[in-house]
Amino acid sequence: MKLDILAFGVHPDDVELSCAGVLLVEKANGKKTGIIDLTQGELGTRGTAETRLLEAAAAAQILQTDIRENLKMADGFFQNDEAHQRQIITAIRKYQPEIILCNAPSDRHPDHGRSAKLVEEAAFLSGLKKIETSHNGQPQQHWRPKYVFNYIQDRLLQPNFVIDITPVFEKKLESVKAYGTQFHSPNSNEPQTYISSPNFLESVIYRHKWFGKMIGVEYAEGFITQKMIGFSNFDNFIKQNT
Repeated sequence: MKLDILAFGVHPDDVELSCAGVLLVEKANGKKTGIIDLTQGELGTRGTAETRLLEAAAAAQILQTDIRENLKMADGFFQNDEAHQRQIITAIRKYQPEIILCNAPSDRHPDHGRSAKLVEEAAFLSGLKKIETSHNGQPQQHWRPKYVFNYIQDRLLQPNFVIDITPVFEKKLESVKAYGTQFHSPNSNEPQTYISSPNFLESVIYRHKWFGKMIGVEYAEGFITQKMIGFSNFDNFIKQNT
């Protein structure tokens, strides 16, 4: 299946917290979307790898993604090396996305920045004919996405552009809350963590409000690009109230 947009996340819930709104918007526009989680989040204080997989599946249903896979890399210990790059290359060539979304280039969790570099480099290498990969015993064709964008996570990095997600914001929050073991739950007996605080989800909401304020809408998601973005004409700009 060829995808239009493929979002990579180190941990199940990274994509939901950071770019699920855009996936919902593009799905409504008729695009094919997918998520690939690099790890099972097995080092997380709350929940287990098994519960995270169930939560990720529930979130994928809410987001109506065409595919969701988990590469089962080692949480906390995967490296940006040939073996891991080849896993990403194989996934990219399998789905041939036009756009890739991936983790923040620098963030509170060290996995995020390391993953961003891993995916960025693999996306480039995926376009080289002489790198050979196979899927289900069949050789793959080389493929390079047109764009690789980093979504913004815990640290409030300056976005290069933002996208209005106001119409789908409540559905995005629903996908985040599918991770019941990870975020605030008054009935949970598990240890409290940074992201299980009642204030954490509030901070996520405020961040999207802040990005929305930048373009005169209620909620938006922000992205960082290393590649210059061009427009064919001024009509491509979002209409704002002045």
